[in-house]
Amino acid sequence: MAHVQHNSGENEWYTPPHFVESARLVMGSIDIDPASNDIAQTVVRAGQYFTKDTNGLAQKFVGNVWMNPPYSSKLISEFCIKLAFECVVGNVNQFITLTNNATETAWFRYLMSVSTAVCLPTKRIRFLAPDGTLGDSPLQGQCFCYRGSNARGFTDEFKKYGVILSVLTL
Repeated sequence: MAHVQHNSGENEWYTPPHFVESARLVMGSIDIDPASNDIAQTVVRAGQYFTKDTNGLAQKFVGNVWMNPPYSSKLISEFCIKLAFECVVGNVNQFITLTNNATETAWFRYLMSVSTAVCLPTKRIRFLAPDGTLGDSPLQGQCFCYRGSNARGFTDEFKKYGVILSVLTL
């Protein structure tokens, strides 16, 4: 059994603030955070955010989107496919996502199909627990995906975290 299948399934882990600030620098603003809660918003400060109760999957994603979705298999898949759909219909100007680098999954391929660039961090990201303490390194590596017209800005800002790749869609 692959080691990632031993994942705890815990969805309450938060992005360290410096990554969110880098996303804000690249996009200029964060209009929507579709998979969030009140604790995460102390850092993200999106114009609008959706929680488990307000169900981001049932909402439109419009403008500049920051998304660190829940990492359970079902939810990460649903959120990434929803984001790809919102891009295809023209609602999303830019996005930056933080997900596992699960290249073998369908949801990751959907996400890549609408991305402009990707950052593969040089080390696993240690997320924050709800109480603000730094968690252990996760079982799998992560990646940041970007879509938008500021690929140069994404590259310049995120290269300090890892390798940047351009995404070619044929």
